[in-house]
Amino acid sequence: MYAYHDQIMSELATWQKQMQRRPSVLNAVAKKVQDRINRIIPEKVHAAITRTIKEMVRGVLFGAKHTTLNPPGNIGIEEIEQRVQDRIKFYKHTAAAEGGIAGAGGFLLAVADFPVLLAIKIKMLFDIAALYGFDVNDYRERVYILHIFQLAFSSQQHRQKVFEQITNWKAKLNEMPADVHDFDWRSFQQEYRDYIDLAKLAQLIPGVGAVVGVVVNYQLLKKLGATAMNAYRMRRLETKQIG
Repeated sequence: MYAYHDQIMSELATWQKQMQRRPSVLNAVAKKVQDRINRIIPEKVHAAITRTIKEMVRGVLFGAKHTTLNPPGNIGIEEIEQRVQDRIKFYKHTAAAEGGIAGAGGFLLAVADFPVLLAIKIKMLFDIAALYGFDVNDYRERVYILHIFQLAFSSQQHRQKVFEQITNWKAKLNEMPADVHDFDWRSFQQEYRDYIDLAKLAQLIPGVGAVVGVVVNYQLLKKLGATAMNAYRMRRLETKQIG
């Protein structure tokens, strides 16, 4: 147990440094490339994607009740994280299969991949939250999920701001707005769209879209899973539940 505890603390410290580091030259170059691609893509496509992201996330997160895993009970952190890893593996393969089908289906199916992939990501985050012992029926936990989303899929500049927002989350719960509509949806959808556009737009290219869909979706779920694990490790550490 102690060896695993030390491993967690080491991984968490490395992740926290990554979240707080200054944007690199590569980040700036990637942003310029993204801006150039955005100017080429028709505005109606951007508008459709932006609207879909906003409405899909709000609908999936705050709409109907979700079928979520039950809390794990009185078990140690190592067993909890083994279960979390199993769920991440399941969702990585689910997303990869979906991305391959969408990429092989041409433009319309590739565009349709956006909302489907969003739903897969959010379902995975619900499962991870439950396995770590957090109640997603509480809308504040769903807002935390939105923050995890941003940590995984934002520019480094925005990531720094979000990391600061979730630090010492327990103390900030009472300061949260009563209405979830007060959440900054504009920044959320813009950062998310800009982050994944560069990778996902390659899925529209005939002949390689299926391969791109498999690889990109798998890697996006892998990154989100790792981000969620460390975000919830930080939460449990705040309440001395990491051991």
